[in-house]
Parts: sequence; structure tokens; C-alpha cells
Amino acid sequence: MTTIASKHVLITGGASGIGQGLALRCAALGADVSILDLDEAGAEAAAAPAAAPGAGRAAGYAGDGGARGPGAAGAARVQAAAGPVDILVNNAGVVSGRQLLELDDEGIEATFRVNALALYWVTRAFLPAMLARGSGHVVTVASAAGLIGSPRQTAYAASKHAAVGFTEALHFELRRSAPGLRTTIVCPFYIDTGMFAGVKTRFPLLLPILHEDDVVAKIVDAVQRDKPKLLMPFMVRTLPAMRLLPTWAFDRVADFFGVTAAMDEFTGRRPPA
Repeated sequence: MTTIASKHVLITGGASGIGQGLALRCAALGADVSILDLDEAGAEAAAAPAAAPGAGRAAGYAGDGGARGPGAAGAARVQAAAGPVDILVNNAGVVSGRQLLELDDEGIEATFRVNALALYWVTRAFLPAMLARGSGHVVTVASAAGLIGSPRQTAYAASKHAAVGFTEALHFELRRSAPGLRTTIVCPFYIDTGMFAGVKTRFPLLLPILHEDDVVAKIVDAVQRDKPKLLMPFMVRTLPAMRLLPTWAFDRVADFFGVTAAMDEFTGRRPPA
């Protein structure tokens, strides 16, 4: 079991959405929380309510986890100010929601920097201290898109497939060399944070758009129980079995459940006016 109280939790992309929710929940459980985000003002604003009386300490830091130099600098600032990290949550993510030929080069590269490469730079920055102590927990918030691709997600789904592969390989590495460390991969369906505004689901009872608070609660529970995988909702857990179907049958199942049309009306989070 991973205890959150009195632990130092680092959350990337914690200025809003799931990351901010995790910061608040972990602080309420007595953790010291550090938020690392490109938006320094947003990170500091998100940390303020997490540091409410009766909760753990919380602070926001500027850092670009997707860039090797700035990412390392941000990690160094966090460790200098708050000490080694016990629970690392790789949460930062971006999505464009465009078809392949509509994507520009910069957007593709940014998606992989944030969703995939940041996992390497940030985890490598905090993992040595975990190994030295013989304990720690690395959580990666991926997506159901890391298990199945769909239209308008060529960059996003590929980057999330990379996140799933990264965490699985790290799990096996640590299982052999550092059995006191844990990993958790999180693969949710669409969440109502605004990041995927406009997406639709054909069967809300089977594949509901997930509520942010519910996802946060399940991630915290998965960490506390040392669950290596958290796939939600239940239908997402059937994807590995569906992969045994012939391609034509898998395609028809995906079409039937509306997976291949979910992004047709995607708008995404719009910047404030």
C-alpha cells in the first residue's frame, strides 16, 4: 500500500483539470504537493487552495517537462525547495483533435514533447532519489487512446500508446531492480475537464463521459492500493480481449460503440475571451 499522508507528491500539468483535482485531494490527505506547469501563475493559483489549513503544504513551480533543459531545471527547483519526491504524477497532456493532414509540424512535435518525451525527462529527474530510498511511486496519466486509436487522434493516440509502453517497460525494470517502487498507468475514456469538449458517446451507460471528481478519486485509490493499471470505465478494460478479434470484426465493434465517431464534433478547450 502507498500512503499519501506526509508524502511529497509532484504533479505535472497541475494548474487545471485532473492535475489540479489530484493536488487538492492529495493535500487534503496530508501530502505536501508540488505542481509543475508551464503556466507558473496557474500553478501557484492551483496550489493556494491545496495549502488550506489542515492540509499539507503546496507550491507551484514553472517548468516545461517536455524540454530536457527547462524540465531538468524545474525538477531541480522543486527538489531544492521541497525535497525528494515520493509520488510522481506524470499528468501533463495536450490534444489537437485534427486529422493527419490538418496537423502542422509544430503541433505534432508539441504533442509528443508533452505527452511522451516529458515522461522521460521528468521521471529521470526524480527517479534516482526514489531508487536511493528504495521506495516511490510513478503514476502516468495516459488515455484509453493509448489502447485504441480513432480519427482525429493520430498524434494524440500515438503519444498515449508511447505512454502506455513507457510505463509497462518501467514497471518491469523496477520490478527486477527496485521492488520497493511502484508504477500505475491510468487509461480513462474522455473526461469532462473541457480538454475534450464536444466529444460524443453513443452509449452513455456503457461508455460515459467521465466526471473529473470521480476520476481523481479513482486515481488516488489506485495509488493507495498500488494498482499497476487503472482502466475506466469498465468497457475500456475489455479492449485487450477485443484485440483478439480479426481486424474486420474489431473495426465493426469500434464503429458500433461509436469510438470511431466520438471526435467528429470535437472543439476542445477554447482560450478565454
